[in-house]
Amino acid sequence: MNSNHIDDDEALGPEDDGLDRRPSKSAMKRASHELQALGEQLLAMPDARLASIEMPERLRDALADYKTTRSFEGKRRQLQYIGKVLRLVEVDELREAVAVFQLGHARNALALHEAERWRAELVGEDTTALTRWAQEYPGSDLQQLRALVRSAKKDAAAAPEQRNGRGYRELFQFIKKDMEAQAQVERDADAPEHRSDDDEA
Repeated sequence: MNSNHIDDDEALGPEDDGLDRRPSKSAMKRASHELQALGEQLLAMPDARLASIEMPERLRDALADYKTTRSFEGKRRQLQYIGKVLRLVEVDELREAVAVFQLGHARNALALHEAERWRAELVGEDTTALTRWAQEYPGSDLQQLRALVRSAKKDAAAAPEQRNGRGYRELFQFIKKDMEAQAQVERDADAPEHRSDDDEA
């Protein structure tokens, strides 16, 4: 092989290889859509939660302006502007904040579905539901629970025009409160164990 041979890649400088190293239009468009999606996720968060997140004032103002914009076209343009602002921002921490919020939101939704399931079982024909509830939530006031179940069943059996839904609502709130209390007890029970592990480490 001729030692004087030079590969084309070696002969050409990084700017002389004929390749366009700029991002493609499709890649730029995809990145723009991703940033706008992040903007939408930030806008979906409660104001109090949003206020706790560190971000440039320019971005915070852009988000606030979006919420005060009324027209569809105005919102569309403002969202595009938010995407442009996000190009100049370190978005990793913002993505993490959104992920943490969405995880908590998903857990809350799951807890609500679980409370609805318990209410349906307690009011339904399953005679073991109350026993299973007592086993799973030993700190629950069963006397009050029985009264609420009777009230909810009575409300369900009434004619549609006579139902007020109060029994169902009160039963749901009772179930939700006890589920939250039990979850807190379990978290408190786990805490000393975690601290002990940390001390041993």
